[in-house]
Amino acid sequence: MTAQTGYVSGESAALLWSRITSVEDWPSPGVSFKDLSGVLEHGPAFSLVIDALAERVDNAALDAVVGIEARGFPYAAALAYRLGIGFVTLRKPGKLPRAVHSQEYSLEYGVATLEMHQDALDQHERVLIVDDVLATGGTAAAAVELVLRTKTEIEAVAVIMEIPFLQGRGVLEAAGVDVIALLDASAPHEIRR
Repeated sequence: MTAQTGYVSGESAALLWSRITSVEDWPSPGVSFKDLSGVLEHGPAFSLVIDALAERVDNAALDAVVGIEARGFPYAAALAYRLGIGFVTLRKPGKLPRAVHSQEYSLEYGVATLEMHQDALDQHERVLIVDDVLATGGTAAAAVELVLRTKTEIEAVAVIMEIPFLQGRGVLEAAGVDVIALLDASAPHEIRR
């Protein structure tokens, strides 16, 4: 892999954490949801994320960035623009008009499905999959499965934050996919409530 991994630190980490809100018992009781909307709403924080991700995949010879609906879209689209490459969407069922590949997966609070146009990726492309948070790895693993059906190489799955105790990284690494994460949710930080 040519991408670099490693969390952001210092002032960069402090800026990102200052824009993240923890929402308890959402979307279901017992879940502590990490809302990264504040990162998108703050120009310097959003720019920091895109610059940090671009830096980590600078020499990866990527052809496209694949974004997971919906929270992965703004990061993936901005990163694709920054890298001058294509952007491919993974959508919820019934949102794509052409023939699709579908993958059902489990979330920590339910079951969901992702779909991708069957012709979205050329067999010779190399892609980066992007989402906002890596928790149990179910969504990211479904994204990996969809991309692999097209015989496309995956450089890594990149996220803004990972929640290590939910072991999503292990799920992806067991499937042979590297993980790039900018923040570790278990590290000491100040978070908005």
